[in-house]
Amino acid sequence: QVQLVESGGGLVQAGGSLRLSCAASGRTSSILAMAWFRQAPGKEREFVAQIFWDNLSTVYAASVKGRFTISRDNAKNTGYLQMNDLKPEDTAVYYCAGQSGSLQYNAWGQGTQVTVSS
Repeated sequence: QVQLVESGGGLVQAGGSLRLSCAASGRTSSILAMAWFRQAPGKEREFVAQIFWDNLSTVYAASVKGRFTISRDNAKNTGYLQMNDLKPEDTAVYYCAGQSGSLQYNAWGQGTQVTVSS
């Protein structure tokens, strides 16, 4: 199994930047892809971005494309989400998720709060 731990959330003003990290441990060799999801109060969890572990191809939600960048450091078994030009509507709990030996996201972190003030 893979365990994921997020860090890097916080409070930032609109237009600012934050970088989230997702450290993986356990059977990291089984990771096929890593993604970030977010959930705002009263809303459903939504997809933000995904990176495939082998070929580094990425996918982004339309709402963050051009502002957020997903990446990973294979040597550190860590994924990142660089968030620039943050907007109040980006306020949410951000979750890291991994595809571990499966095409389903079967590993989840505990979440990290991102709050963007206007």
